[in-house]
Amino acid sequence: MSTDATIKTIAVIGAGQMGGGIAQVAAVKGFETLVYDAFPKSLDRAKATHAKRLAREVEKERMTQADVDAALARITYASNLDDLAGADIAIEAATENFDIKSDLFKKLASMLAGDQILATNTSSISITRIAAETDDAAPRVIGMHFFNPVPVMKLVEVINGIATDPAVTQRTIALAEALGKTPLAANDRAGFVSNRVLMPMINEAFYAWMEGVAEPEAIDGIMKLGCNFPMGPLRLADFIGLDTCVNIMDVLAEGLNSDRYRACPLLKQLVTAGRLGDKTGQGVFDYTK
Repeated sequence: MSTDATIKTIAVIGAGQMGGGIAQVAAVKGFETLVYDAFPKSLDRAKATHAKRLAREVEKERMTQADVDAALARITYASNLDDLAGADIAIEAATENFDIKSDLFKKLASMLAGDQILATNTSSISITRIAAETDDAAPRVIGMHFFNPVPVMKLVEVINGIATDPAVTQRTIALAEALGKTPLAANDRAGFVSNRVLMPMINEAFYAWMEGVAEPEAIDGIMKLGCNFPMGPLRLADFIGLDTCVNIMDVLAEGLNSDRYRACPLLKQLVTAGRLGDKTGQGVFDYTK
């Protein structure tokens, strides 16, 4: 069971790749886990993914079947937001869109009106801006940025908003550690640390391609072999989602008040064409073959 004494039930908002991964880790670590998504099909996919991934853990002898059964039994899938009322923390992992997050946090602040933590998995949007939408719940709002794939990646960026209560920060750090993660602090600036550094590099790779410096395979190969990256920047962009890359670049450009963070025209063109990367089968590279 969990080793965190103050948090026993975790609500995850969003059953996509990130939310599903957070829920899986929480359940495996012994937390009662509530997964909410407005779309029942997303919940069905998350449920199937959890069963498949944990079955693989048994095959690889990293978990017993009894442990897997217990973890799956700890997950409740909900399409009604009110079903999250008993949670000790809500971790929002919805689309990287401020209006969507703002609406969710207004509802969560009203529904979870005690000392529950309201965390967002945003990768770039200001924690202070999100917290400002919740009125007097702002001290309970914090950034808890997991990395994909969540069951594998160890890092959690912990980001305080300007009003975040230090006690909330300590509880969030303790929770991340109880989940088997390594929490590292970052300040509330656009992109925090990870995307402030990573996304401009990815954007520059698109410029190198657009300007004919090299083809995608060569760009990725040079960065992998020359810089020891496990994955080239263009392949990584496809994995993240090209639309997500554009959204983060827009947040950086606005938050840092600099056009040098604007998304490369070629990157935006691919998004306009519906080539979003892995999730559509085609982005920089074609995965349909």
